[in-house]
Amino acid sequence: MKTDFKNNPRIFKVKGFKVKDYGKIYLKDGEMVSFVTESGREWDFAARKWGLYVGPSVNSRLKKEGFKVALVLNEQGQLYVNAVEEDKIEEFKEYLKTNQNNKIISWLDEWMRD
Repeated sequence: MKTDFKNNPRIFKVKGFKVKDYGKIYLKDGEMVSFVTESGREWDFAARKWGLYVGPSVNSRLKKEGFKVALVLNEQGQLYVNAVEEDKIEEFKEYLKTNQNNKIISWLDEWMRD
């Protein structure tokens, strides 16, 4: 794994909220990093030869971590995957209203195979 962190992050705004870009993490096949929220919930990224696992299982491990996972569509037709802390669903819904009128297409953690 190689990192390229910035002492002074690049700061920019997206739809009225500030983002601080602190740098990059470069992963090789078989390497993983975990991101941890202030509340202690974890989300893993792991590199494989074919690409990335962009998180643990949506309907098992992430659920146990306290996340709900939403597939979201914005006004421009772009799709996003958002991990929402269970106790912050209402805050997330308010964010969706103010950010490009986003809509939840599906809660992926509730999806079941036929």
